Amino acid sequence: MNIASLKEVVSEQEWQLRVELAAAYRLVAMYGWSDLVFTHISARIPGPEHHFLINPYGLMFDEITASSLVKVDHACNKIIDSPFPVNPAGFVIHSCIHEARSNAGCVLHTHSRAGVAVSAQKKGVLPISQQSTFVLSSLAVHDYEGVALRDEERPRLQADLGDKNFLLLRNHGLLTVGPSIPEAWLSMYTFENTCRIQIDALAGGGELTYVDPRIMQGMEKVLKTVTAGQGAGIAWPALLRRLDRTDPSYKT
Repeated sequence: MNIASLKEVVSEQEWQLRVELAAAYRLVAMYGWSDLVFTHISARIPGPEHHFLINPYGLMFDEITASSLVKVDHACNKIIDSPFPVNPAGFVIHSCIHEARSNAGCVLHTHSRAGVAVSAQKKGVLPISQQSTFVLSSLAVHDYEGVALRDEERPRLQADLGDKNFLLLRNHGLLTVGPSIPEAWLSMYTFENTCRIQIDALAGGGELTYVDPRIMQGMEKVLKTVTAGQGAGIAWPALLRRLDRTDPSYKT
C-alpha cells in the first residue's frame, strides 16, 4: 500500500496530531479492541475551521498511518483528497460529539467483545472493581437506535452524553471522550478492562461484592494523584515506545 506522505503538506501541529492518532489506532489493534475496519477514533484539529481526522474506511487499524488518515469538515467533506471513504455511521457519531463538546479533542469508539457484552446487560457497568469506580464517576448511557446513520439521532446522542467522558452505547459498544488522544485512549483502556473484569466476575458464578458508593466520590482528584498529576501522560510515552519497538510505520 503506497500512500503519499503528507508531512510536508500539513502544518507541524496537524502532523503531530496525525502521528498521535495513528498511534492510537495501532494501539487499539495491539490490545485487541478493533472490529476489523468498523470502529473509529477521531481527533479535532485545533482552529476555527472545525476540521477533524478520522480513519480511512477499509484499512485495518494496524495498517493506519499518519498520512492515510482522512481530514474532513463538519459536513464530512474531505479537505485533503483521499482514495478512501469515511464510514457514514462513524461520521454521525463522532461529528455530533465534536459539535456538542468543545473539550472533545478526541472521541474513541469500540465494539469489543467485553464492551458489547456489558452494554447488553440491563444494569450496565457494575461497581465491582477499582477500574469501574473511575468509569462510573463519569458514565452516560445511550439506548440503541440501530446503526447510527440518521441525523435525527444526533441530538439524543449529545443529550445523553452531556458532560460525561464515558458512554455506554446499549447493545453496541463503548465510547470515550478526552481533551487529547492519550486521555481518550487511557479512558478506553480503563473502560475495556472494567468490562472484561465484569464479564469474568459474572462468569465465575459467585456472589459479587460491590464497592461502597462513598469511595467513588472525588474520583477526578484520585486519578490526578495516582497519575502523579500527569494524567495519560504517565503512560502514553511508554506506549509509543512499545509501538516503536514493534512497528514504527504509523509515523509515515
